[in-house]
Amino acid sequence: MAIAMINAKELYEKINAGPLFILDVRNPEEYNDWKIEHKNVSSINIPYFDFLEDNEDNYKDLPKDREIVVICAKGGGAEMVAELLDERGFTVSYLGLGMIEWSQFYHPVTVAAKDNMKLIQINRVAKGCLSYMIISDGQAMVVDPGRHTEEYLKIAEQENAKIVDIMDTHCHADHISGGPEISHKTSGTYYISTGELQGADLPHEPLEKYDSIKVGSVDVKVLAVPTPGHTPGSTSFLINDKYLLSGDTVFVGGLGRPDLGGKAREWAQSLYDTVFKKLADLPDSVMVLPSHYASPSEVNDNGYVGALLGEIRKNNEIMRTENRAEFTEMVVATAGQSTPPNFEEILQINIGAVEVTPDKAAELEIGPNRCAVHHA
Repeated sequence: MAIAMINAKELYEKINAGPLFILDVRNPEEYNDWKIEHKNVSSINIPYFDFLEDNEDNYKDLPKDREIVVICAKGGGAEMVAELLDERGFTVSYLGLGMIEWSQFYHPVTVAAKDNMKLIQINRVAKGCLSYMIISDGQAMVVDPGRHTEEYLKIAEQENAKIVDIMDTHCHADHISGGPEISHKTSGTYYISTGELQGADLPHEPLEKYDSIKVGSVDVKVLAVPTPGHTPGSTSFLINDKYLLSGDTVFVGGLGRPDLGGKAREWAQSLYDTVFKKLADLPDSVMVLPSHYASPSEVNDNGYVGALLGEIRKNNEIMRTENRAEFTEMVVATAGQSTPPNFEEILQINIGAVEVTPDKAAELEIGPNRCAVHHA
C-alpha cells in the first residue's frame, strides 16, 4: 500500500469531510496540552518511542477499516510510524510537517459580500486565532493579522485589492502580530492604541485619535470609547454599523480574560464598564466577530466564528451579571488559569522591543489559544 504525505490544508479538508481517525505519536504531555479536536475527529495518543519496541499491543486499538492519519511535532516520527503501520496492512497517511505546519494553517471564509463591501474572516485553525480583511473599492483593511504575512498579501492579490490599513485591536499575548510587517511590505498605515505599547517606540498611528476610519466606501468606526478589559487599550471596530470586530473583549462564548497584566481585579472593573456601558447601546442585531475562539463548536453553520450580540447576551451568564461586585468576583475567580505559554516574551515582540527568528517565533506560538476563558 502507498503511504500518502498530506499537508495541513488536505488534513483540514479530511476533517470536514467526515469521520477521521488520528494517531498522535507525540509525548503525552504535548498531546494533553494541545491536540487536534473536532466533532469529526477521533484520536489516540501512542508515543513515537513506544513503536521503537516490537510490541504488537501498540496496534491493537487501531482501526483497519478506515484511514489513519499519523501526526507528530515535525513530521519525521509520523513518517516512521506510518511505515510500520503500512507494513501491517493499515491504510495510512501522515502530516508531512507535523503540528508545526498545522499551527501555521490559515483558512479564509467570506462573512459578508454586499453593499460594495467584502468581509473575510481568516481562521488560523490550530490556534483559534481569527483575523479579518475588509475590502471595498479596491482597498483593503486587515485587522489582527498573524505573523504569516504572505497569507494576507495572497488574499489581497486574489481580491485585486491594495492593503492600505492594518489594525490591531490590542497587543496580543498568544501569537505574534503581522501588523508591523504588513505595514512595511505594503506601505499601509499600522494602527494600534498607544496605551498598548507600554512606552515602546513602535511606529504606529494611534487609534485613540480616530472616531472613524474609511476603507473604500466602508465606514469602519473605531468605537468612540475604547473597550478595555482584556487589556487597557483594547479597541473594537464597528463595520457599517453591522459587524463588531471585538478583538478579545467579547467572544461567542464569553469575555476576554483581564489578568494577563497582573491586575485582574482592576481590569475586571474596566471590563464591566465596557460590557454594561460602552457596548450597551449596540443593538442585539450586531454580529460579533472576535479575534479568538476556544472550540470548533463555535464555528457557525455558515463556516465562520460569529454570533449576534443578542444571542451572546442571552446565552452567557457573565454578560447578564449586572451587579458590579458579582461580575468582578466571577471574572477574578478564573484569573491565572492556563495562561498562554511564553506570553511575556510574545508581548515584548509585539511592542517591537524584541526580535526573533522565524524558527523561534514558531516555537513560541506552539499551543492552543488561552485568551477566551469566561464561557457560559
